[in-house]
Order: sequence, then structure tokens, then C-alpha cells
Amino acid sequence: MKFIHTADVHWGMNPDNDKPWSRDRARAIKDTFAEIVRQAKARDVDCLFIAGDLFHRQPLLRDLKEVNYLFSTIPGIRVVIIAGNHDRVRPSSALMSFAWCPNVTFLMDENLTSVYFEDLNTEVTGFSYHTAEITESRLNNIKAPDTPRIHILLAHGGDAAHLPLDKSALARSGFTYAALGHIHRPELAPDYSYAWPGSPEPLDKTETGPHGMIVGDISFGTRQVTSLEFVPLARVQYIPLVVHVTPSTTDRELRDRIAEEIHRRGPDNIYRFRIRGMRDPDITFDFEPLMQRMQVIEVIDESEPQYDFSRLFAEHPGDMIGFYIRALQREDASPVEKKALYYGIDALLRTTDERS
Repeated sequence: MKFIHTADVHWGMNPDNDKPWSRDRARAIKDTFAEIVRQAKARDVDCLFIAGDLFHRQPLLRDLKEVNYLFSTIPGIRVVIIAGNHDRVRPSSALMSFAWCPNVTFLMDENLTSVYFEDLNTEVTGFSYHTAEITESRLNNIKAPDTPRIHILLAHGGDAAHLPLDKSALARSGFTYAALGHIHRPELAPDYSYAWPGSPEPLDKTETGPHGMIVGDISFGTRQVTSLEFVPLARVQYIPLVVHVTPSTTDRELRDRIAEEIHRRGPDNIYRFRIRGMRDPDITFDFEPLMQRMQVIEVIDESEPQYDFSRLFAEHPGDMIGFYIRALQREDASPVEKKALYYGIDALLRTTDERS
């Protein structure tokens, strides 16, 4: 039995909504999900499992129609869905009265229910969120039914506020495979007993690394997973990079180096930069032109001005500059204290320059 497993699509989300590329990211979420559906057809899978948060919020009727159209293009593939914490089932939700394609099963109950596909000898068990949080470990003692079927568990959780899960208990549960959601980074169990596919597209600057879907195969004879593969699909990656500077690094040089790195790794990706090292105290780095021209979501300047504190103290032993150095310059100074020293000395030196 071949399957694709996805979760945390977050259809309708606008990542980085204060950035000029936000609309492209929202479109990519929908396009990548459409690609997952296309891949289901191209790979001739039997089932498509969606383990919660297909939608970013309560879906509007138009969202349901758009997604249902995609499912209508794979009529021979069973689609099984549960709701997660973001798209949880509410009494007023359009989900309650929506008519899905015949090949779609939405396990909407807040208690465990299942659907059995006789021709595949496969039973899929799961439940949907009806509240924003589930703090009970509801599945830690779950056991698969004692029947000679392929048993799939659909669940959305994995942290303290959203269905805490014991991975070892899942592996011992007797389910052929636990298709999980909620954690946005892919994780596959070594024995293939469970997996989180992660979100198909990264959704914010913290979600680095590859994103995509999981493709698996289960033997009808042994009812065991024989292969499980993470397949990258995301259009874009959030890439964190560290750039080191020296006292000889100029503002223009730093911007040129960052621009070259972006072009080398791909201008369609989104970047976070940390600037580290010692810089010339007279140099100020201006990242605004770079952030206006390229997809740079954040630049954190952790560089430190290279002051000669011994020389400065010798020149200012009895004034405020000398006092400041004596009070704050210590071997065990914390990062905050170091910044206070650098910023304070910079301000005092500028004041001295203005008075001279």
C-alpha cells in the first residue's frame, strides 16, 4: 500500500506579512500543496494522509471548494484528514456542512474514530481538535485493534500544549504507521513506525532546512512499512548565515559580501544574517539598502568595536571615559555589559569630539 503523508500545510497563511514577498509565500503554500496532490497521482499512491492544520485558520467556504477541487483530480486515491489546533472543528465551521468528494474522509469527531478501506485492507484511526489545546497525553497507552489489517494512526501533536506524545509508546502501539502532524520539521522514526513530515513550506524564519512530504510503502503481506522517504518540495528555504568582519571591513565591502552570498545560494531564498567579529569603531554598517533589494528578513549585528581600552584609559585616567572603562571592563563581562561598555565609550568619545 503506497501512501503520501503531509501535515501543517497552513492554507491561507501569509508568512512574513510585513515583507514585500509575503504574497509570494502565501501563493507558494497553496502551490506546494497542489504539487503534493499531483505527486499522489504521479506516484500512483493508494492513500493521502493529512495529519492536521491543512488550513491556517477556520476555512472559508471558498477555501474548502479550492482544496476539494484538488482532491477531485485524484478520484482513485483515498484522502483521510484530521483537524489540528489551527483549523480545529467548531460548531459554526463551514466544515460541518461541507460535502467532500467521495474519495475524501474527514475524521471530524473529537474522539477516536476510524475508516476501513476493504480493498486495501487498511483501517485509518484518528480524531480532530475541537479546542485550541490538548494537554492530556491521550495516545500514550493506545493500542491498535487486534485485527489482521494495516492500521494507520493519524494524530496532531508532540508538545506540552498539543497532545504530548511518547515516541517509544507509539512504536510499541501495534499500529503499522503513525502519521503525525504539528511539528514543522521532518522527523522519521528509525524503525518507520511514526513520522512527522513537517510543513510542506517553511512558515517563518525559524523553520530552516528542507521542507516537503513523506512517501511510504507498506507490505500487504507483512503489514509493515517497507520504505519511508522524506521528499523535499518547498519553493524556498529560510537560510541563516554568519558573516565575520574585521577592523578593516568597510560598510560597502560587507554589503557586497552578503549580496554575493545571496546570489550564490539563490536569491529566491530568504536570509537571516548574524554579523560577528571586531570592527573599526568609526565604521557603521547600514543594511537598509540590502534589505530593500533582496529577501533578507533580519540582520543581527553582533560585531564589536575594536577599542584600545588601555590607550584610552591612559589618555583619560581621571574623566568619565576612564571611570566608565574602569567600571565595566572585566574579563567575565556578560554580552550585555560588553555592549554597554562599547556603546557608552562610543557616545562619550563622540561627545568629546563635538566639544573639541
